Amino acid sequence: MPDSKAHRWDGLDREVVRRGVERVGFKGENVLLVMNWLDPGMEVNPHSHPFEQVLLILQGKMRLTVGDDVHVIEAGGMMRIPPDVIHCGEPIGDEQVINLDVFSPIREDYRHLVEYQKDEFEAVTEG
Repeated sequence: MPDSKAHRWDGLDREVVRRGVERVGFKGENVLLVMNWLDPGMEVNPHSHPFEQVLLILQGKMRLTVGDDVHVIEAGGMMRIPPDVIHCGEPIGDEQVINLDVFSPIREDYRHLVEYQKDEFEAVTEG
């Protein structure tokens, strides 16, 4: 039987993605949560991926570009980013943005963020 353990975002080692961007991850069986800390003046990185993404702003104000559309989202706001659409976000003003991204299914390229949870899930038998 797998273990369930409580964790805190502020208790996890942050990955520095690039100047002004840090993140940590937490997963369930079929979902990945990624908490991001975005500093004003951070490097912006337009990108796309084959995953649906749901973004929730917990602190600050962000300019979010999704395809050709530009949105201003503040704390409490959320948005869906469809798969394969170029998008990027950046803080507006002097306050750090904290946002939570939700991905389902789990992104393989982010599995390193949740290595600390490996003992919480049943081992997969290789055959």
